[in-house]
Amino acid sequence: MTLRFTKMHGTGNDFVVIDATRARFEPTPALLQRLTDRRFGVGCDQVLVVEAPSSPDVDFDYRIFNADGSEVGQCGNGARCLARFVVEQGLSDKSALRVRTRTAALELLLRDDGQVTVNMGVPRFEPDQIPFLEPARALRYQRAVDGQTLSFGAVGMGNPHLVMEVADIDLAPVETLGPRLEVHADFPQRVNVGFVQIVSRTQVRLRVFERGSGETLACGSGACAAVAVARLWDRVDERVQVNVRGGSLCIEWAGQAQPLRLTGPALTVFKGELAC
Repeated sequence: MTLRFTKMHGTGNDFVVIDATRARFEPTPALLQRLTDRRFGVGCDQVLVVEAPSSPDVDFDYRIFNADGSEVGQCGNGARCLARFVVEQGLSDKSALRVRTRTAALELLLRDDGQVTVNMGVPRFEPDQIPFLEPARALRYQRAVDGQTLSFGAVGMGNPHLVMEVADIDLAPVETLGPRLEVHADFPQRVNVGFVQIVSRTQVRLRVFERGSGETLACGSGACAAVAVARLWDRVDERVQVNVRGGSLCIEWAGQAQPLRLTGPALTVFKGELAC
């Protein structure tokens, strides 16, 4: 038996994409390990599975699996790749799509310039919606970790995010502090940890340690989270360029109770088959 797949990336955040609209795909831990392993398998940050719609109000269902086998509810870079994938595979001829993940319904728009815009929904700042074990919403939270007191913002973008401001992104302790915060007990579903350097009101630099995957070259929902938190702090404007290690993303957010939009590239790298 062989499994057909497509390797794609959005600003360096790379994916193995599986078409499960025609044949059932069983994402066993062993198979996910083979797909994500960069030395003994295909290699990717996450596996994306496109399924037939479970309800008439969406075009496709969309599942996201981390390298450790866990399933998550949001991936902005992956959503852009999914939009490009379904058109290239002949599964849809629409330029505007609606897809459902485990936690959200997303609107995707394929633009004439080759970029894809994702309506990521309204950011959630109430702790119980993130989820985050904190009695009340605040602009900043504090926690003691490894003998130091950390200050950060928190937001839900269909998945939980912690955002810390740093003076220099190149010196940020992503490799050491990221895994410690990812599993902090006050985030019951674990958390994506963003380190943001605010360059100006229209530009930031970002690195993200993603739960279940480690640091990636880009994180779409992490870029959205960083801008949402920085805008809540009144540090950035409505339209912000987010520079990640794999390229640049554009985030637009008018503010409270408004949906946030993410725009960036989505590219196919190659197609292949894996013997199962």
